[in-house]
Amino acid sequence: MSAIRSLCANCSVFILAGLLLASPAWAQQLVLFDATFTFTKEDADNSKPSKSHYYVRDKMLNANRPKDWTSPVDYRNGTVHIRAEVIEKPEGAAPTTWTLCYIPNKGQKAGYGCTGTEVYKEKGVYERDVKTTSFWQNDNIVWEEGIKEMHLVMKDDSGGNGHVHKRTDPEKFFPTKMRITMIQVAKGSAYDPKLVPNLPVKK
Repeated sequence: MSAIRSLCANCSVFILAGLLLASPAWAQQLVLFDATFTFTKEDADNSKPSKSHYYVRDKMLNANRPKDWTSPVDYRNGTVHIRAEVIEKPEGAAPTTWTLCYIPNKGQKAGYGCTGTEVYKEKGVYERDVKTTSFWQNDNIVWEEGIKEMHLVMKDDSGGNGHVHKRTDPEKFFPTKMRITMIQVAKGSAYDPKLVPNLPVKK
């Protein structure tokens, strides 16, 4: 019996050690969403309430995203790793980008903030890290109240109003197939692709 007690005590130590080791990995980064989708000219023309928008809502977002993005894990002062995989794109090398907008549960001023993918011309994987404190209107979000949904806006490279539904040459942009993944990385941590499920191993 004493041997069993000793074994169980050791088990508890191992379980506790495992939890302590796992916690920093969980806190280091959070996959906000990982969306694969096809986007057509019809989709861009008919998306509501705004055209050229692809909406990431409800079950498409990580259900375990924090209510408070500042504590106990500080994502607000960390970075976001943006992975844009262009799976299908018409020929012609038309410069394209996606503006990625955070829609909070509670906003102030304009009420939302945005970052974006790199501008791309061909199929491939495009990745970048952006400081959460540096993207457009990041201070319009009350980060302590969390994020409700994401709006992905397809544009050309002409600036903020370059929505692709306005283009006279839509055949250069549509249809396209994308996989966009946004990973929130905590303050003081570094992005680790091994912690993101279902990513292809880089050769």
